[in-house]
Amino acid sequence: MSTNTIESKTADEQVLESNPRGIPKVQFVENVSEFVSKSVTSVETTLSKFQETIAKYKFMEVNFLNRKKTLEMKIPEIKKSLNVVEYLITKQDSDDPIETTFELNVTLWAAARVRSTKTVYLWLGANVMLEYPLPEAKELLEGKLTTAKKTLDNVLEDLEFLREQITTMEVNTARLYNWDVKRRRFSKTNTQDV
Repeated sequence: MSTNTIESKTADEQVLESNPRGIPKVQFVENVSEFVSKSVTSVETTLSKFQETIAKYKFMEVNFLNRKKTLEMKIPEIKKSLNVVEYLITKQDSDDPIETTFELNVTLWAAARVRSTKTVYLWLGANVMLEYPLPEAKELLEGKLTTAKKTLDNVLEDLEFLREQITTMEVNTARLYNWDVKRRRFSKTNTQDV
């Protein structure tokens, strides 16, 4: 029967902590001497691994920043579409045409008169447009808006988590590097005294 505790297990055997979406959490190196003595690799290799980990976290951070930017652009578009659908729902039983302007291009707008309608066409992405009854379109857009907001909240949470991990790894790297410099100076001093 094994009586291993988490402290006696190697780093590979320990269960890694992570955030709710699976981004691994780094451990702060409290005692550098103890960490190095338990390590099977050299200080230089460990420093290299720390730098590699920082690079991985920074890569993830860039990807999450891009997702954040995309979502921040997408949410207002969904809201705008939802507002239009809600307006069409209020006017669907009216016989009066709706006078509006709509965007043809970034700087080109056109005026139009639209008869009341019970359906609307929505862009789904990838050059796909489908016709929906107004209530279904509203339901779809509300679902997309809710999902986009939740995803943005998760992305913001993940970005904060990543920043914490990057900071922890940078501190770990600095502490290990400083410990190594101090150790080398001490060993150099001892060899000169002999």
